Amino acid sequence: MENVAGADEPAITAAAIGLLSDVELDATLRFGSREMALREVLELGPGAVVELDRHVTEPVDLVVGDRIVARGEVVVVNGNFALRITEVATPQLRLESIRCLF
Repeated sequence: MENVAGADEPAITAAAIGLLSDVELDATLRFGSREMALREVLELGPGAVVELDRHVTEPVDLVVGDRIVARGEVVVVNGNFALRITEVATPQLRLESIRCLF
């Protein structure tokens, strides 16, 4: 396997990945974002609407750590929100998401 780490770092091997395969990581769906003044946040209440910077037709990001690892569309499965993945980040970018564990 090609070394995806820096020149001074050890290569990531299949065995190393195997050791980490059961590690649980927090995954977050990011629909969009918006900067708000503290005053605006304090004025929020039930029924308030916060408009995000993403159009409803744009894909939602699946974020692990601080990296986008996949994108897709929101669906409902058994009454729960879910993500139908339409695009996956390159293997190197996904590995960079967990590089801090090596």
